[in-house]
Amino acid sequence: MLALSHLLIVYPTLRPNVQWWGPVITRFETPRREVWLTIDDGPTDDTHALLDLFDRFRVKATFFVKGVLAEAHPDLIREIAARGHSVANHSNTHPAGSFWCTLPGRIAEEIDLCNRALGMPARWFRAPVGMKNFFVHPALAKRNMRLIGWTARGFDAVVSDADHILTRILPRLTPGAIIVLHQGREHSLRVLERVIVAVQERGYAFVIPEDDALRTSSP
Repeated sequence: MLALSHLLIVYPTLRPNVQWWGPVITRFETPRREVWLTIDDGPTDDTHALLDLFDRFRVKATFFVKGVLAEAHPDLIREIAARGHSVANHSNTHPAGSFWCTLPGRIAEEIDLCNRALGMPARWFRAPVGMKNFFVHPALAKRNMRLIGWTARGFDAVVSDADHILTRILPRLTPGAIIVLHQGREHSLRVLERVIVAVQERGYAFVIPEDDALRTSSP
């Protein structure tokens, strides 16, 4: 019974799209062949090149940024917005190894400091590595923010092989899918271009959905 009780706490915490603690956005409603590309972990040195890539392929995306990097590079945040993309909250310091067991005060600080670095209250939050505990949703609700998960991810934060990444993303491609990829790695631009081309070849456009189109679904 003790092991089962621990499992009931750990499972929804470590499984990113599980919604036992509260709603997690995993798709958006659309009648068209559209997907939402989300980019984690910026802004980094490849941001300008990434924006040029998006311009070339007519891609719109949302950048889930770290507050400490946004504070250090406000020019990149302005450039992202100026190019027609949106910016969202990915915590201030991205404590990937501990956010899942972080207490309410620290969670609030991670969210608030990132919003402060952005210079605005962000609408959307993605937890580091997608892991959250039962303190996250109350903090977000207080700030009128929503927790964003994904439909498909390629694990490109740790995998560099574009073919392997595509095998994880393409089978999950449906209208309204949320794709999560990363910037700041040596392979990021190469992988992103391969994914963009493959998705567009299947007739999909990359858009930023309206907030009222966001939906949850079973993990």
